[in-house]
Amino acid sequence: MQNTNILWADDEIDRLKPHILFLNQKGYQVKAVCSGLDALEQCEKTHYDLVFLDENMPGMSGLETLQQIKTMRPNLPVIMITKSEEESIMEEAIASKIADYLIKPVNPNQILLSIKKCLDKKRLIAEYTNHSYQQDFRNIGMAFNDVNSFQDWSEVYKKLVFWELEMDKAESNQMREVLVSQKEEANVNFTKFVRENYETWFSTSPPSNTPLMSHKLIANKILPLLKDDESVFFILVDNLRLDQWRMLEPIIAEYYNTIEDSLYCSILPTTTAYARNAIFAGLTPLEISYDYPQLWADDDEEGTKNNFEDEFLRRLLQRRRLDHIKMSYHKILNNKQGKALNESLKMLLSNHLNAVVYNFVDALSHARTDVNVIRELAPDESAYRAVTLSWFLHSPLLEMLKWLASHKVKVVITTDHGTIRTEKPFKIVGDKNTNTNLRYKQGKNLNFQGKNIVMTRKPDSFGLPSPNVSTSYVFATEDHFFAYPNNYNHYVKYYKDTFQHGGVSMEEMLIPFILLEPRS
Repeated sequence: MQNTNILWADDEIDRLKPHILFLNQKGYQVKAVCSGLDALEQCEKTHYDLVFLDENMPGMSGLETLQQIKTMRPNLPVIMITKSEEESIMEEAIASKIADYLIKPVNPNQILLSIKKCLDKKRLIAEYTNHSYQQDFRNIGMAFNDVNSFQDWSEVYKKLVFWELEMDKAESNQMREVLVSQKEEANVNFTKFVRENYETWFSTSPPSNTPLMSHKLIANKILPLLKDDESVFFILVDNLRLDQWRMLEPIIAEYYNTIEDSLYCSILPTTTAYARNAIFAGLTPLEISYDYPQLWADDDEEGTKNNFEDEFLRRLLQRRRLDHIKMSYHKILNNKQGKALNESLKMLLSNHLNAVVYNFVDALSHARTDVNVIRELAPDESAYRAVTLSWFLHSPLLEMLKWLASHKVKVVITTDHGTIRTEKPFKIVGDKNTNTNLRYKQGKNLNFQGKNIVMTRKPDSFGLPSPNVSTSYVFATEDHFFAYPNNYNHYVKYYKDTFQHGGVSMEEMLIPFILLEPRS
């Protein structure tokens, strides 16, 4: 603060001497001038951290001076001071990107607050964020011992994500390592919760607090929204975590009110082939393999595992005796397909249900593994969120949401599973038919040492099919990933610090469901 230089331009500067003296006593260096021209001359030859600018000066007005200063020093914060309360002057000043706006008469504390908002905001926010998290740290830690339901875990995870994003905003790393450690501890406890409860959720008499899961999502959340005279858009962004949704949320809030913001539970394995098929079929993978064997592809079969989502959805509607429901299904893999879909939106309004799968976030996580440039762009969690936001701001998806909002269309945004940044290798050995996913393995002879897994030797108890009588499923937990002993070091180096899915973690299993209604 001792080196903070402030320029103050006002044609009645002599009347402001008490204010300037007050700022000097607080450690600020203030240069006073009497006109806009003098202010511009000072800005040309001297570095200033902040400018106070009177709006109503003879000769060059405050607004004219502001425009010249912004041309000369685009990043120099300017605080406009005026006697006028005219709305048009306020709007013009704000549009010129002023840092703050004060109306005369101003008192010293107002001025000091405005300076701190402009110059000390980051520091104050960082200090407040760290202090607030320290206060909440103990409450979150104690909650690990008390959570006994999916809803409890949802609240814990929401809190952890909240503090992650707050620390991003504050650009503070002081408490970040503590938060990372607490999140790791939370995932250890969440794994215990899943290990103890997951099988009961698929039993013939599941407990009353069984969470909403992938195969029940459409029946419980989408079908009740369908009405004869309305169209609903069901948008599934593949691999969208809660923290990523929170980055998109403020943008969407300009156009929609949030009617529901909740978390539901992805089934295991937390992959597209299992979780997303379960969503559109309204069935567990085991039930799909029984009822529609021609549409189900096991892990050891070649080709994509998600070719029949539209057919699954049609059959779900038929089973529910909703054959009269007009629907469409669209899978968007690139911008060109997204723009083509946007061109057909008016026609789609005649449908009761329009399902849209957007594949960008999943593609981003895979690209980050394989493409060095993407790793550089998203080296950590914060950057990964930022890249997701950047895509969304320039995507056909945002344009679609704007158009739907203007036509009063109800929208659901959700996902099929999340992803986790993997750090710790876990050795496992399987036969040649074992699948290649890094977060879960399915096979007959799986050998491993360690406890960082969730395992079932009875796949049907997890709602999963068994290609062979002796098939087992093993799921990596927390931030582990499976690696084979052969060529182990190369494998670990390549996949360490990549975003993967398929296993057990809060990031993969606790995923957002958002119901939006256009603003009136």
